[in-house]
Amino acid sequence: MLSWTEGTLYGAGGGLVVEAVVSFGRLHAWQQARHAARTASEVLPRLGAYIDPPADLLAALFRVVLGGVAGWLLHGELAGVFAAVAVGASAPAVLAQMGSATTVTEPLQIGAVPVAPATVPGPPRPGPQAPDQSRGEASP
Repeated sequence: MLSWTEGTLYGAGGGLVVEAVVSFGRLHAWQQARHAARTASEVLPRLGAYIDPPADLLAALFRVVLGGVAGWLLHGELAGVFAAVAVGASAPAVLAQMGSATTVTEPLQIGAVPVAPATVPGPPRPGPQAPDQSRGEASP
């Protein structure tokens, strides 16, 4: 079990790792476009076409914060550093799932068999009754 500070820091680190992977993907796409343009003797694409610094920095900041929040919320459930980093890396999905979670009784009631009105106890109805097996009466 991690302390809340460890969970927060490692969770934020997980968010940072994911953002680094996303940024690498953008840089790789830019590199591939440059190679393709160079072989076709076209104008080389600018880096700004693949990376938008203000938007990307804000998204990275929020991903790191969400990773830290997820690590903080789940620090008591995390058994190690790898788990905290994984929670931080998947923070947007984890927090969205936690936010949409319902109470325990609702999922349990979904599979419950509804009680038919005839099985609800009430006053006895006139008519033939089944023999009482507890007194040793035989069935007809």
